[in-house]
Amino acid sequence: MLNNVSAVLFDLDGTLIDSAPDLGAAADKMRTDRYLESLPLSLYRPMAGAGARGMIAVAFGMTPQDAAFEALREEFFSNYEARLVKSTYAFDGVAELITRICDSGFKWGVVTNKSARFTLPLTRAMSLFATAQTIISGDTTSHPKPHPAPLLEAARQLDLPPERCVYVGDDERDIVAGRAAGMPTVAAAYGYLGNTSDTKSWNADFTIIKPSELLNLLKMA
Repeated sequence: MLNNVSAVLFDLDGTLIDSAPDLGAAADKMRTDRYLESLPLSLYRPMAGAGARGMIAVAFGMTPQDAAFEALREEFFSNYEARLVKSTYAFDGVAELITRICDSGFKWGVVTNKSARFTLPLTRAMSLFATAQTIISGDTTSHPKPHPAPLLEAARQLDLPPERCVYVGDDERDIVAGRAAGMPTVAAAYGYLGNTSDTKSWNADFTIIKPSELLNLLKMA
C-alpha cells in the first residue's frame, strides 16, 4: 500500500491517454505524402511513448543521428499539431480514477516529456485535465526525464515534499526519474512499454495492469 501519500503524478502518453492513433497518423502521413505504403497502427503503438524519435524510427527507420532526421521531426511535429486530439482518448478507467482521486482530497498532476507546444493545448482540449493542479512538460525544466528535475518541480508546485507524491508511468525513464526524485513509483504495465514488456526490471515499487488498480494501492477501493 502507498502510505503517507497526498498527491498522484502521472506520465501522460501511455499512462493517462492513448495518443498512439494521432501520433501514428502524423508519422504515417509523412509516408503517404511520399507515396510510400501506409503502415498499421500496431507498428507505431509500442513506440508512441518515444514521441517523434519513436514514430520516425517506425516510419522511416531513421534515428537522430541521420542527417535527414531534424527535417523529418519538424514535419512530424506540424502533422501532429494539426490533429492533437482527433483520435486521442483516455484509457478505460482513467476518468473514474481521476474522479476518485479528487473526491478523496488528493492532489494530482502530469509530468511528461512532451513539449509544452503540445502538452498545453492537448490538456486544455480534454476535460479530463480540468482538475489537474500541475502540468509539467518536457521543457518546463532544464532537464527532461529520466532526470528528477521535472518531478521535483511538480512537487514544488503542489507544495508537497517529493516523498508525499507517487509517480505513475509506462516507461522505464518514468521509474528512474521517480526514484531519483525520492518518490514511490508505480509502473503502468498497460501502457506502450517500448520494445519490452518486462516492467519488473524497472524496479518500480508497484506495478498495475489497469488504471483502477491504483485505487487499491491508495486504499480507495
